[in-house]
Amino acid sequence: MEPASADTAEGTTVDLLTETYRAHYRSLLGLAALLLDDTASCEDVVQEAFIRVHSARRRVREPEKTLAYLRQTVVNLSRSALRRRILGLRLLPKPMPDMASAEEGAYEALERDELKAALRGLQRRQREVLVLRYFADMTEAQVAETLGVSVGSVKAYGSRGLAALRVTMEAQT
Repeated sequence: MEPASADTAEGTTVDLLTETYRAHYRSLLGLAALLLDDTASCEDVVQEAFIRVHSARRRVREPEKTLAYLRQTVVNLSRSALRRRILGLRLLPKPMPDMASAEEGAYEALERDELKAALRGLQRRQREVLVLRYFADMTEAQVAETLGVSVGSVKAYGSRGLAALRVTMEAQT
C-alpha cells in the first residue's frame, strides 16, 4: 500500500479543494452577496473561507462535505464582517448638534431649574433613586447596592418618585 502524501493524508485534498474552487466559487460569491452589500467584501469573505478550509483540510473527516464547510465558513465570515461594520458605526464620533438659539438655551435652563425644584420636593429616597437611576445612569441593582436597599425598594421608590414628579411638572405648565 502506498503511503499517504502530505496532500492526501486524512480529509480534503488540495486537488479536491482546487476543484471545488473552480466549480463553486461563483455560487459562494453569490451566497456572500446575499449577506453583504459590496463586491469587495464578498470576494474577501469567499477567499478567506477557502484559506481557512485549506488550513483545516486535514480535519475534514468527510471530503464530500467540503462544500458544506465552505458555505458555513462564508456565512460565519459574513456575519463577522457585518458585526465589525456595526461596531465601527457605533464608534464613529457623533456629529455636533446645531447650536441652539439663545431662546432655546434659556427655555432649557428654565426647564432644568423647574425639574431641580420638583426633585427637591420629593421624599429623600425617591429623589436619591431617581437621581442615581436617571442622571447617574445606574442600573436598579447598582442603585440598590449604593443605597443599601433591595431592588424591589428601588423600583417602588422610582415608580412613586416619577409619578410625583410628573404631577408636579404638569402642575407647573
